[in-house]
Amino acid sequence: MRYRIHHQTVYKYESSVSYSHHVARLRPSVTPRQTQGSFELKVTPAPDSLSHSIDYFGNACSYFGLTTPHKKLVIDSYSQVTVKPHQSIDLDLSMPWEMVRDILRTSHLAPDLAAAEFTFASPLCPYMPELADYARQSFQKDVPILQASKDLTSRIFKDFKFDPKVTTVATPVSEVFEKRAGVCQDFSHFQISCLRSLGLAAAYVSGYLRTEPPPGKERLIGADASHAWVSIYAPQIGWTGFDATNNVLPSQDHIHVAKGRDYLDISPVRGTVFGGGTQTLNIGVTVSEDE
Repeated sequence: MRYRIHHQTVYKYESSVSYSHHVARLRPSVTPRQTQGSFELKVTPAPDSLSHSIDYFGNACSYFGLTTPHKKLVIDSYSQVTVKPHQSIDLDLSMPWEMVRDILRTSHLAPDLAAAEFTFASPLCPYMPELADYARQSFQKDVPILQASKDLTSRIFKDFKFDPKVTTVATPVSEVFEKRAGVCQDFSHFQISCLRSLGLAAAYVSGYLRTEPPPGKERLIGADASHAWVSIYAPQIGWTGFDATNNVLPSQDHIHVAKGRDYLDISPVRGTVFGGGTQTLNIGVTVSEDE
């Protein structure tokens, strides 16, 4: 499936910004299931500097700075990407989760060592005993890790309500658990904290969803904005995605942009602004099939 993606970020400031510096992670990733076509980043007003690099986690980054005073900043990214169908995985053939936990603690193999970095708590995904208890209802003795992860994904989908009004970017996982409500970012952070509290490796993935569903299918929750899901590591298999917001394994409807420990590692746009006062932020995403 080939897609065209337009992601627009608009900042409006109460007073003039004298200068600012930003980093954007908007270019879709190249993965075994995903190939990238063209990519264009347009910043208004035009930046004085613009450069590109790859961050620690392998994500494409764009850095830009502005010294032109402005009260409005518009960041448009235009992408073309091709996503292959999701290969069927027999979840029951993955290792028992306890074995995976022990491998992540002791293995010296490069893939396992790289994955072990994602077992540690991060700023938005703390260890919590109560979340380990919640996860253990799915991660019972000798259950294959991917089968248990699918069950946990389904439980979060059923137990939590999608409600963009009850949380913000700063809402802690403990409050999300208490309210049993939030958005894709909250569900992803919650699920990651559950998994890491058991000693398992889980990463936060940002991306997009197809805006219009194919005929006969329901529209996925989270379209029209950046989306988030989790990726879970199993030795000999690698990383497998799970989307608790929609209770699915990511497939052709999901477009991968970046992966990190949590949202703070891979936020689409962040920066430092001098001046400006109060600001408002508007984000729009359109994902359309590329004929």
